Amino acid sequence: MRNKKNKHLGMEIDPELHYKLHYIADYEGRSGNGQILYWIRQGIREFEAQHGEIRREETED
Repeated sequence: MRNKKNKHLGMEIDPELHYKLHYIADYEGRSGNGQILYWIRQGIREFEAQHGEIRREETED
């Protein structure tokens, strides 16, 4: 079930990129959404490893 506190991110991608995303996701055993979240988390980990932890400000939503 969807977590109401989560943020929604909508985006448009071209059909070839969409196909390739789902091809890789199927290969990795993930959904397309799961694959995107995996890549985002991986990118954030790499960024923080180089630049330090990103801390969330208390007033941000």
